[in-house]
Amino acid sequence: MSKRAAVIMAAGQGTRMKSPTPKVLHRVGGRTMLDRAIDAAQGAGCERIVVVCGTHSPAVAAHVKARLGEAAVAIQDPPMGTAHAVLCAREALAGFEGEVLVTNADCPLLTAADLEPLFGTGELTMLAFEPADAALYGRMIQDADGRLLRIVEARDATAEELAVGACYSGMLVGPAGPLFDWLGRVDNDNVKAEYYITSIVGLANQDGARVGVAFASETAVMGADDQAGVARAEYLWQQRRRGELMAAGVSMVAPETVFLSWDTQIAGGAVIEPNVVFGPKAVIEAGATIRAFSHVEGAVVRPGAIIGPYARLRPGADIGENAHIGNFVEVKKVKVGAGAKANHLSYLGDGTIGEKANIGAGTIFCNYDGFDKFDTHVGAGAFIGSNSSLVAPVSIGAGAMTGSGSVITRDVEDDALALSRPAQEAKPGWAARFRAAKQRAKAAK
Repeated sequence: MSKRAAVIMAAGQGTRMKSPTPKVLHRVGGRTMLDRAIDAAQGAGCERIVVVCGTHSPAVAAHVKARLGEAAVAIQDPPMGTAHAVLCAREALAGFEGEVLVTNADCPLLTAADLEPLFGTGELTMLAFEPADAALYGRMIQDADGRLLRIVEARDATAEELAVGACYSGMLVGPAGPLFDWLGRVDNDNVKAEYYITSIVGLANQDGARVGVAFASETAVMGADDQAGVARAEYLWQQRRRGELMAAGVSMVAPETVFLSWDTQIAGGAVIEPNVVFGPKAVIEAGATIRAFSHVEGAVVRPGAIIGPYARLRPGADIGENAHIGNFVEVKKVKVGAGAKANHLSYLGDGTIGEKANIGAGTIFCNYDGFDKFDTHVGAGAFIGSNSSLVAPVSIGAGAMTGSGSVITRDVEDDALALSRPAQEAKPGWAARFRAAKQRAKAAK
């Protein structure tokens, strides 16, 4: 197999997004469209990747440098069309011998599998699709042997050409040397005075090279040029990913209400109830249950654990086997031991909870002093009474208990009881006297 490289075009203005965020940095499934394009190219075996960026969006170039290094950035300045954009990457690919993929950075549903048919032909191969509504797409005119003769813009096409179903996606693969040679020969003799990449089809044919056509689905090459396009891509991606998870054995009673991140891992045998949202880096192991209206991000949920309903797991939460995290409980950066329970209305931030410990309703791990975070450690089998405030740094020993309403500021030994509330005082008849006085005052007004 010949070597593979990729040029990803990301220099568009993206004005239809009407957003301060550059178009290609908008996210689908929690991952930027640009990263998705890079993922697809890497998945297709491209060992060198160059992203063509514009000067109007320095954030795009910075994003590429952070992921691929400075050598992966090529700048198009000024923008002069698609052929010119790819030519801007020629220097970055100097010395490369092999196949060069040209693809777009705003097609978030494109995968490596969609690109694979372009490779291995040894010739220029253009990626086509057959849209439900061809509208203004360029038509790909082929001969009886499937050789691509030309790409005709819809506005210039005859009625016969407009009847052609195959349309150009904007993506191609060609051998590096000839590809850059053809690109260098493209002229800008058109209304917009731009250099169009589709012109290389005619140049290749003039040179006697065969131009092939490969096909992908309309969904695969669908661009997202505005906010509605991003939402449409999100809908389709979520639908596809849910289907993959259910095919692997994940139970979802209302899958259309479950929202996943690009890296969400859910093992077969897990149960996901309605209206659950997964942020990045969530791992749900087999046999776990995520109940309705919960939010999970950056957390691991072990087999048999039950989360929610209405629970929030934040980054660093590690919920042990058969543990319970109940309604309106928030867990952040806490390792919860097997069989432990925190079933109601608590904030647990920074620390550990031992096996089979019980965290009462209203418990707070007071982990932050306004400047630094501190850990709270609850031992195995400990019982934390309702409305306890554990002021970190503090440790509650194995089997220890805290009385309800206590504020615990010092370590508690194993099997000890800690109380920090004042003694209850009763004043007989006080409530009746209070009400009578208030009624007299009201009557006097």
